[in-house]
Amino acid sequence: MSGIVVFGAQWGDEGKGRFVDYLASKADMVVRYQGGNNAGHTVVADGVTYKLHLIPSGILSKKACVIANGVVIDPKALKKEIDYLAERGVSVDQLYISDRAHMIMPYHRELDVLNEKKLGDFKIGTTCNGIGPCYTDKVARTGLRMCDLIDENTFPAKLKKCVEDKNEVITKVYGGEPLDYEEMLEEYRQHAKYFKPFICDTVSMLQEYHAAGKNLLFEGAQGMLLDIDFGTYPYVTSSHPNTGGVCSGAGVGPQTITDVIGVVKAYTTRVGEGPFVTELLDATGDEIREKGHEYGTTTGRPRRCGWLDLVIVDFAAKTSGITGFAVSRMDTLGGLDKVFVCIGYDIDGKIVNTYPASLETLAKAKPVYKEFEGWSSDLSHIRKYEDLPAAAKTYIEFIEEQTGVPVVMIGVGAGREECIFRGL
Repeated sequence: MSGIVVFGAQWGDEGKGRFVDYLASKADMVVRYQGGNNAGHTVVADGVTYKLHLIPSGILSKKACVIANGVVIDPKALKKEIDYLAERGVSVDQLYISDRAHMIMPYHRELDVLNEKKLGDFKIGTTCNGIGPCYTDKVARTGLRMCDLIDENTFPAKLKKCVEDKNEVITKVYGGEPLDYEEMLEEYRQHAKYFKPFICDTVSMLQEYHAAGKNLLFEGAQGMLLDIDFGTYPYVTSSHPNTGGVCSGAGVGPQTITDVIGVVKAYTTRVGEGPFVTELLDATGDEIREKGHEYGTTTGRPRRCGWLDLVIVDFAAKTSGITGFAVSRMDTLGGLDKVFVCIGYDIDGKIVNTYPASLETLAKAKPVYKEFEGWSSDLSHIRKYEDLPAAAKTYIEFIEEQTGVPVVMIGVGAGREECIFRGL
């Protein structure tokens, strides 16, 4: 029995989906434990590119897949994703949705847009999909869950109260237009009919799988530096992408987890606002973006690109108990004469290697770099570590030396099979 967690050790977009897809072949169930459809995983399987947002990547391997209680679900977006997979011949017969998962409602999306507009220069840079407002309602104990959706006796009254309350905020605080209750009720009645076969007690299901010695694979969204507690607050998401989010987000005990895989891009990217110490605002950054196709899966926004920052990666390793790294996009850096790795920050003349909480402190940080020779970009055919170019191996081994964590998987291309597996 194994319980493997795969999550991003940077700001998300590290290539988690392809590693989950790779590991899913040995899993009995794949579980998404946090986030919403603001996240996106791109997987290339058998030459076909799939873009997923809520459904675990294990669906492509015909595994049982759970959207757990820690996820916030936009029914409209999820139905669109199911239809997208059906058009490509992918079955969702083994998809299970937690009855405890909270729903994103039209007023959440509206409030997300209005709040970002109101913040102006201080905007967070959200996807405006309603994720933050939905998590706000969850914590405020005013949210609607999937179990509410399928209770036709109580749902209308609960929805009416929510719409009345949110319309007060939309109109009086933001000066927006009120939303129509009857129209929303009819839309969600249709969602109830559609999703009722998928909704169940996934907590009991996971506990039963664990008790039976089944292999569980937990898939995170976003990345460590977007964690609501440990990220670059307030430029963060509203959940816990790290290992700690698994137990509360899926309803399992910590003893369920046997391995923690932190996915690290061979360089660093982020989207939206917030500090980025190693950001490259030059031709090299542009080259990495274009070569790596660094545009958001969900939004299409160009990602900000920079050198690998081991201060971030080491912080993720220590706070989440990472037992192995999966390094992606080694092929993207290939072809550069020189590559650089940040090993510390110079803050007011003092070298630090811990990640500060204060954005004001981070704004003063200057990266301390170590230089490496580049390597060939032609890596996609390599399946054994010893066959990598010497410079690429030096780069990987430096990551291991600096963090004390072994690199157990290396992505050398976008395809499912384009991966070096060194063992967990």
